[in-house]
Amino acid sequence: MSVALVVEHSSRIADHGMADVPMVTIGKIVGTHGVGGEVKVTSYSDVPGRFEGLKQVQVQVSSGVQTLTVLSSRRSAQGYLVRFASIETPEAAKTIIGGILQIPEERLPPPSEDQYYQYQLLGMDVRIEDGASVGVIKEVLTTNGNAVFVVEDSVGGEHLIPATKELVRSVD
Repeated sequence: MSVALVVEHSSRIADHGMADVPMVTIGKIVGTHGVGGEVKVTSYSDVPGRFEGLKQVQVQVSSGVQTLTVLSSRRSAQGYLVRFASIETPEAAKTIIGGILQIPEERLPPPSEDQYYQYQLLGMDVRIEDGASVGVIKEVLTTNGNAVFVVEDSVGGEHLIPATKELVRSVD
């Protein structure tokens, strides 16, 4: 049996955090590097040059949100090595390990036609073409072939739905 899906914005409460501007997560600080305060960053972005051209980021850590100026960024074997203006020692760098790097949504280039950033799909309702609800997109998994939507139904069950043109007929 083949089922076509329609993905649409749900009426959900917006998360109004500390920033006045919607922010997008681009990476996570996973460790320190060297004695100068550099940090290791795992990228969550597939935009080429995302970190090389970065000037400023917000870092969300357990103690709050900091805006940091980026002095340098370079590729490493496992992501990026980033140096911030106010982080000059390994001890200072340790305080932001686990920090989530975010930039304003307005800095993102517009996606191509029929393409969406993953964060835009989170929280959207998934319905079959006759209008019956399947659930809400909670996560988008990246695989070698295509993305997979993790959809949570009304009773808490999860459904894995391949994000293919054959299954996903429209995104509204």
